[in-house]
Amino acid sequence: MPLGDVRLGNGIRVHVALPPISVGGTTISVRVPRAAGLSLDQLAAAGMMSAAQRRMLGAAVAARKNVLVTGATGSGKTTLLAALLSLARPDERIVIVEDLAELQVRHPHVVSLEARQANLEGAGEIGLARLVREALRMRPDRLVVGECRGAEIRELFSALNTGHDGGAGTLHANSLADVPARIEALGALAGLGTDAIARQAASAVDLVVHVARSEGRRVVAAIGAMTTDASGRLRVDQS
Repeated sequence: MPLGDVRLGNGIRVHVALPPISVGGTTISVRVPRAAGLSLDQLAAAGMMSAAQRRMLGAAVAARKNVLVTGATGSGKTTLLAALLSLARPDERIVIVEDLAELQVRHPHVVSLEARQANLEGAGEIGLARLVREALRMRPDRLVVGECRGAEIRELFSALNTGHDGGAGTLHANSLADVPARIEALGALAGLGTDAIARQAASAVDLVVHVARSEGRRVVAAIGAMTTDASGRLRVDQS
């Protein structure tokens, strides 16, 4: 196996590529998360969002709105999501499902579940879709999927549509306008057509927060709400 991706303690991720896959020689990439995530106020003070956006996001968490944070790789999705979750009431149980555990949430009641890859014999895999179903048996007050990248989006949207409010997740997308196409693609992996995933998404997600890198800074570029157009296709209207 010339490629490896593992998580060490405290969310440190190590990726290794060996020759001949890595043409120039062995490559080791280490991603070290912050020891303690920044609060929403600290992110606002650092210029990630305006005062109005800070108030809107804080109110969304307090009202137990379902939030989807979108953006490109390295745009700050996980950082913002952790800050939002830290605003949850201390008596609420947050159950987090991730492919690789990264979310560092400053909250007294967090349960973190991590997916497992298959072994060399191809057995033992536990994917995100199953973990979402298992998480629902753990009495979550807030269900969180660290990053939606496959069929687990069906389970997440189904849960958020059946009384599990206050949930959240992240999604890779280059812009707010690209979010519907990305959700449709993931819905197809789960066996859902465009109309079905559009209805699920529009009903499940109350707020879409898109983050981006601008002039070397991570910023909240846009905030929108999901809806469907006259033809039943998913769209995101910017607030």
